[in-house]
Amino acid sequence: MPAPAISLRPATVADQAFLLRVYASTRAAELALTGWDISTCDAFVQMQFNAQATHYRQQWPASEHSVIEVKSGASADHGADCGTHAAGRLWLDRRVDSIHVLDIALLSDWCGQGIGSACLGALLSEASRSGRAVTIHVEQGNPARRLYDRLGFVPVGPQRGLHQMMAWQHPTSAISTPEEACYEQA
Repeated sequence: MPAPAISLRPATVADQAFLLRVYASTRAAELALTGWDISTCDAFVQMQFNAQATHYRQQWPASEHSVIEVKSGASADHGADCGTHAAGRLWLDRRVDSIHVLDIALLSDWCGQGIGSACLGALLSEASRSGRAVTIHVEQGNPARRLYDRLGFVPVGPQRGLHQMMAWQHPTSAISTPEEACYEQA
């Protein structure tokens, strides 16, 4: 299957409803176990979405929040109309020695179509050209872990709570303490 035609564009205020939907999709399985009613789940998701965005902006003020778009024709499931379709989000913190993926998430309809691989592949190419590493924290049990393993990410340092730091290292990348690099401010 050919790589999907994807592009990134900066997330704007107009994208908030879409970005909330993407975030909610990442929490759906977890919330299904709570037994909460829909309004409680919606309020919880909204609160967590806002808290995450605030945290990212405070800790990584120079970070880039983008909408992942897929060119039409990339999936038969989404019609044959012309244009692009918003499929997910990518939140990055570009550093001197690394590109840190704060978050990458796709709506479930777009999963399994090579979009995440294409996004990460583009980041690995950028990192390779600039001699940097790519880092990401992966939650225990996240099915995307198989993708990170396949792309050459390896665990770095001890697991912290439910998350494991993973890094893709270019042979010339100079990230000396990747575990600490993800927690420092930009």
